[in-house]
Amino acid sequence: MCIRDSTEIALLKQQLDTLKKNYEQRIEALESRLIETEKRTQYVELKTQEAAVKPKQSSFLTQNSFNPAISLILDGRFADMGNDPDDYALPGFMLGGESGLGSQGFAVGESELVMSANIDNTFYGKATLGFHNDDGSTEVDLEEAYIQTLGLGNGLTIKAGRFFSAMGYLNEHHVHTWDFADAPLIYRGLFGDQLRDDGLQLVYVAPTDTFLQVGAELLSGSYFPAGGEQNDVGAATVFANIGGDIGIAHSWQLGLSHWQANDIEGRTSGGHSHGGTTTEETPSFDGDSKISALDFVYKWAPNGNPQNKHVKFQFEYFDRQEDGAITMLNSGPPLETSTYDGDQTGWYAQTIYQFQPQWRAGLRYDRLDSNNRGSDADVLGEAGLDNEGHTPKRTSAMIEWVPSEFSRVRLQYNRDRSYEESDDQVILQYTTSLGSHGAHQY
Repeated sequence: MCIRDSTEIALLKQQLDTLKKNYEQRIEALESRLIETEKRTQYVELKTQEAAVKPKQSSFLTQNSFNPAISLILDGRFADMGNDPDDYALPGFMLGGESGLGSQGFAVGESELVMSANIDNTFYGKATLGFHNDDGSTEVDLEEAYIQTLGLGNGLTIKAGRFFSAMGYLNEHHVHTWDFADAPLIYRGLFGDQLRDDGLQLVYVAPTDTFLQVGAELLSGSYFPAGGEQNDVGAATVFANIGGDIGIAHSWQLGLSHWQANDIEGRTSGGHSHGGTTTEETPSFDGDSKISALDFVYKWAPNGNPQNKHVKFQFEYFDRQEDGAITMLNSGPPLETSTYDGDQTGWYAQTIYQFQPQWRAGLRYDRLDSNNRGSDADVLGEAGLDNEGHTPKRTSAMIEWVPSEFSRVRLQYNRDRSYEESDDQVILQYTTSLGSHGAHQY
């Protein structure tokens, strides 16, 4: 019995030693895996911090070294209008820029060639060439050409060059991103569709849970609704935007902005003062102009995912005050002139509903009003500043098929009552994007 007991004890000790060795080996293996995991975690954290410091530069150098991102926006349309587009007018507004209706029938729309890239870890650059139809010929225009700071810190960004102003909500958005084929009436009346200029823009985003952005622009004032070539600062803009989320499905943004140009000289219906003579009388404005705006945008998407279904509501209100004189060029001698005290307002509201992944529909309503006064009513009438007792307004409806983020086909109908004779307008439009194209604004 004693010998047997001793043998069993020896076997038990041998088994315990074996278990101990296996246990120690497993502990060592676990410790090695833990150390390796910690090293990997530290490496990932280091790379994440590096990407956070200069995300655009590293992404650009990796994906597209020394080459700009190039995209081509192709836009074409067919338009059928009941009235002659050459007779278009907005009573109470002196039109300028590209504020016409465009041509009947088939035409090339607002096509764009866009080139952009991070220049280095300090600057980003972008240039946009626009192509559009003008009385049967194709016009090429340098729409944008600017540089913008990267990683300046403290929520600050500086932009310099030619750019679309941050005045209002829609103005900074390129035409191909609009929800309708044409600009709201108030944009047409105040800006000739869009306000752009050469200058400097400073933007500050506050480090708050609620989105808060403030900014200012110093502009040359060379483009409508200012006018003439300026040797100094010809116009200025200040703006502020606040917004946030309501739960997962809702988001909103409220904006205030103000544009002002003093001592405008020779603003004509074309938006520039070039000198020379013409065979027709052209209204010219000299004086001060101020525009104030309020905008609001609300978006809804189930669970915050807008891919399959979403709703967007958009509203903007503008008020312009002008004080100066109107002169009818080539009307004399003596030249016909009148004092001018202008008060023009307008707003639009629109709703877009994506009811299927590839289908969207929208409704828009525009309305304008004006109360312009001066010493010579005939001169104001010739300049288009007499509202003729009419309140311009328009109702629009559209439906579009969006096969992908790179293409769209849109059918739009306008019941346009901008002037006395109402106009029924039908527009069939296609828009496609070729190449690399950046994300759009909110």
